[in-house]
Amino acid sequence: MGDSKDNLLWISWHDSAWIPILNPTNVMDYFQSTTNPFYDRTCNNEIVKMQRLNMEHLNNLTGLEYMLLHVQEPILYVIRKQHRHSAAVVTPLADFYIIAGVVYQAPDLGSVINSRISTTVNHLQGAFDEARTYSRYHPSKGYWWEFKETESKDEDEKKAQKKSLKEKAKEESGSMFQRHRVNVLLADLARKFPLKNTPYPATNQQPEQRALTEENTKVEVKVEVKTEPQANKPPPEKKPRLV
Repeated sequence: MGDSKDNLLWISWHDSAWIPILNPTNVMDYFQSTTNPFYDRTCNNEIVKMQRLNMEHLNNLTGLEYMLLHVQEPILYVIRKQHRHSAAVVTPLADFYIIAGVVYQAPDLGSVINSRISTTVNHLQGAFDEARTYSRYHPSKGYWWEFKETESKDEDEKKAQKKSLKEKAKEESGSMFQRHRVNVLLADLARKFPLKNTPYPATNQQPEQRALTEENTKVEVKVEVKTEPQANKPPPEKKPRLV
């Protein structure tokens, strides 16, 4: 591949005045514009055009020519550059496609393979360079790999992302109206069910003393047994029944 300035695969061409009116009947005239860098003015199309002949006369000539190969209205047109040897024998040289009025040259197979190979080599070189940064060497230990720095960095980034997500979740947990209503409900429950103050043992007491104080603080249930007062009089004597 040559320089990108001279290589037609790196450039494109269009004429804004023609784009709205492009159709299969005038697309060849659009391609044969004098400002189009893809068009060779020494071709047979230019000879036929100057002589004002029909394009069917191209079959009777030999040499370089352009022909409309494929049409997919209203956006795609394919034009082929070929060398004609006779009325039935031609050799394709290049294809040009027009998409939305912009002309490009289709890459050949060699250019596609070279591009893919260069991209692959570039990625492989980057992988080798990165792997080299993790290799370590010591005369007594030899070679080894060390990935602690990258792992710690990845863990720090993950923790920072989790913290940011948690903070966002806290900020978006509820609206001001919802928070106000919750506060009102909590205050109402606190009024209805007030907290009872219970004495707590001192912190410097031993566990056994704490258990004793807890038992003493328990509420003792008093059981009162009611007894009726007994009179001083003896019980009445039983009298025999008279038949």
